[in-house]
Amino acid sequence: MILELDCGNSFIKWRLISRPDGETLEGGVASSDEQLLTELIGLQKRPRSARLVSVRSDEETRSLVARLHQQFGIDVLCASSSQVLAGVSNGYREYERLGLDRWLALSGAFHLAGRACLILDLGTAVTSDFVAGSGEHLGGFICPGVPLMRNQLRTHTRRIKYDDEAVGRALQELLPGRSTIEAVERGCLLMLRGFVQTQLELARDYWGRDFDVFLTGGDASLVSNMLPGARVMPDLVFVGLALACPIP
Repeated sequence: MILELDCGNSFIKWRLISRPDGETLEGGVASSDEQLLTELIGLQKRPRSARLVSVRSDEETRSLVARLHQQFGIDVLCASSSQVLAGVSNGYREYERLGLDRWLALSGAFHLAGRACLILDLGTAVTSDFVAGSGEHLGGFICPGVPLMRNQLRTHTRRIKYDDEAVGRALQELLPGRSTIEAVERGCLLMLRGFVQTQLELARDYWGRDFDVFLTGGDASLVSNMLPGARVMPDLVFVGLALACPIP
């Protein structure tokens, strides 16, 4: 059994996969190291090896690796920046500054597509990356996602106050809002869709229609109907992680 971890700034996404077929046996999202260990200890199956990608500080990552080793007696492979991975050349001038989660996701996408691809990660922040058919990473864009836009408006505009439970109701349609929550939520969604549409147009300028689109991240469902041919892959980063940290 292989434990795979995607350690973000706020949450740790994890899954336990079988060897050698890679079937997902268990998975979840933990808000802390303690919660992660509690969930893993409660599993009937125990990991025999592990690999992770982390955008946390080196100290935080080392602490988690040490706790996993202490609890399960396993060594943990940690993904690191590289100039080339699985046929993809890193497009950043300083390759080590490209976020590891982005690097693994775009490398995994190219590995699956085998041709030019546009990768859209729609989470707290929104990122796009363009990979040519040659494997050259052309770069990408970063902008605030819906959670960041919403929170900024709540934080800096005194009269915008509402709870998260009301969000779903506000997004049932996209007519001009007749309340503050409708105006904010629909406005943020339209900004997100506008960003996605612009990325799609840029990709078409590059490659015509000869490319694949990959969607990942928690808000992928908000734009999936715009991109009926897109490959929605919540675990795309794990595809790249397996390429970066192969376990025999």
